[in-house]
Amino acid sequence: MAWVPLESNPEVMTKFIHKLGVPTKWELMDVYGLDPELLAVLPKPVVALILLYPISPKTEDFKNELEKKEKDSGANNNKVYHLIQYVSNACGTVALIHSVANNLNRIELEDGVLKKFLEETKDLTSQQRGEKLMEAQGISSTHEDFAQEGQTEAPSEDEKVIHHFVAFVERDGSIYELDGRKPYPINHGSSNSETFLEDAARICREYMNREPGEVRFTMMALAAAE
Repeated sequence: MAWVPLESNPEVMTKFIHKLGVPTKWELMDVYGLDPELLAVLPKPVVALILLYPISPKTEDFKNELEKKEKDSGANNNKVYHLIQYVSNACGTVALIHSVANNLNRIELEDGVLKKFLEETKDLTSQQRGEKLMEAQGISSTHEDFAQEGQTEAPSEDEKVIHHFVAFVERDGSIYELDGRKPYPINHGSSNSETFLEDAARICREYMNREPGEVRFTMMALAAAE
C-alpha cells in the first residue's frame, strides 16, 4: 500500500492540518538554520519540529543506533502517542499526526477526521494505530489531495522516495523523536517547553553531521502564528 508523498512545503502542510481540524492559529513554517539567531525569529511556542532527511547508509546506521539504545534502556512512556508507518510514502502525514497528537494539551482539535482518528486510537499500540491509519479513508483522501498541491510535480505513489520525515516533541520533561519507521519513540533526554527548540535543533544537527556536505535536509516548526 502506498500514497503519493507530500512535498516538504510548509504552506501545503499548513493547509493540510487545517483541513484535518487543527485550528488556523497553528501553522508550519520553515526553519532556515540551526543557529540561535535563526531559531529566535520563530514565533513561540514551537510545539514540534519536523525534519526531512535523505535516507543513506550513514543515516540508516544512526537510526539503528538510536533504536538499539532505546531498546536497551527498557524505557517506554505510554503517554507518548506513536504509530508505526505501514503505508509507503506516508511519512509526512505520520510526522504531522505525531506532532499534533502529542500536543493536545495546547492544540484543541475541531471535529473532523483527525480528532476522530486520535480518539479511536488513543488506547491502542503503535502497531494497531499504524494498521488503523491504513483504513483511515478520510485522512488518506485528504493526504492525496494535498500531495498534488506542491510547487513541484508530485511523484507517483510507486516511485522510490529517498527522503524521510520525523517529528520531535516534548512530553513530560523529555524530548522524543517520533518516526513511523521505528518501533517506538526515541527518548533523547531531558527538555522542557522553554528549551525544546534548541534541544530539537541539537538532534537535527546530529543527523546532519552524519552527512557533511549533504544539503537535502529541511526543517519545519509547528507553532502558533497568532
